Amino acid sequence: MADLNINKDHDTTDSSNGAEAASSEDLATVVDDLLNQLSTKFTNISSDLLTKMDEMSRRLDNLEASIQASARSQNEESK
Repeated sequence: MADLNINKDHDTTDSSNGAEAASSEDLATVVDDLLNQLSTKFTNISSDLLTKMDEMSRRLDNLEASIQASARSQNEESK
């Protein structure tokens, strides 16, 4: 009778190990999905940030050119 109890405990242990393995796999899948989502969001934000920085740079270049043209125009008028 003691042998049957040992086997039952062993079977239960195998079942719970299987459940733990499945749970670990599920957790790994969820973590992988989360990391992929974060990576995608980071890539999108990085792209948006670079686009905005390029736009700001272009606008600053235009402003600088406009200021220089205005300064040249004022210098020519004062001569």
